[in-house]
Amino acid sequence: MSASPLPWYAPLFVAVQAVLPTRLLSRLVHGLAHIRWRPLRRLLIRTFARAFSVDMRDAAQPDLDSYPHFNAFFTRALRDGARPLPADTQALCSPVDGTLSQFGSMEGHRLVQAKGRDYTADALLAEDASDFRGGAFCTIYLAPYNYHRIHAPHDLQLRGWRYVPGRLFSVNPSTAALRDQLFARNERVVAHFDCAGGRLAMVMVGALLVGSVDTVWAGRICPPHRRSASALMPGSGTFARGAELARFNMGSTVILLATPGLLQWHSDLRTGADVRMGATLGHLCQRTNLGPLSSKCPDDPKDA
Repeated sequence: MSASPLPWYAPLFVAVQAVLPTRLLSRLVHGLAHIRWRPLRRLLIRTFARAFSVDMRDAAQPDLDSYPHFNAFFTRALRDGARPLPADTQALCSPVDGTLSQFGSMEGHRLVQAKGRDYTADALLAEDASDFRGGAFCTIYLAPYNYHRIHAPHDLQLRGWRYVPGRLFSVNPSTAALRDQLFARNERVVAHFDCAGGRLAMVMVGALLVGSVDTVWAGRICPPHRRSASALMPGSGTFARGAELARFNMGSTVILLATPGLLQWHSDLRTGADVRMGATLGHLCQRTNLGPLSSKCPDDPKDA
């Protein structure tokens, strides 16, 4: 799928972000999103739902007036069965609803950000990422209208996590196309997991007006917005495929990295395609004691 042309105002939008007080704006929006005064929260929720054509049919609570504040609406749960998981136990699922902006194999330690722009796994993870060099990666952009909870793409064991400080630039396609090292510059939470046959890293990237990430293992990680990276915090806990891992309080981007040889992408994947949580992104290629997986990838995953 060819990339859409950037809007005429994209360079100005990207340039203005460099001088905006993005952390202050994030704190203000965070406070506004939690106001419970009925007239204001109804106005915010209804205006947003109308402006972004939010589809509430999959929500566990479709009544807009039932939400106590805007953030509760924004991080709304799905009704049971809204995102079915594939029967194939080898399938690696999308952890979120969003747009598949990039996917593929890393060239050494480099990931594609947008056409003509890349960055390194070491910079993204804020650590030596040699275990992931030559592995697979994908980047999924969450638009404002998307579902904003993050789920386990496969059966996972948490190894550890860290907070990485940074800017809060927009992560929309225009900024990704024009801002170097975008995902490695923005504030983010990095989580490492063991899965069948290898390891996954999941990076939850903050963005303009998006400075709040909650996880199920540590609660709210940010705010506060700190100026130094945390040490790699030991983690524990197992998560079945489809289990909730975290949520963005407002929208952003999720990046998955897989160790070499672990993952074969589904043959029908296309850059720019919309994906939903639970959709098959690829297939795991090895066998471990975490499940009855095939010892090798099929020639074509869609025929497996």
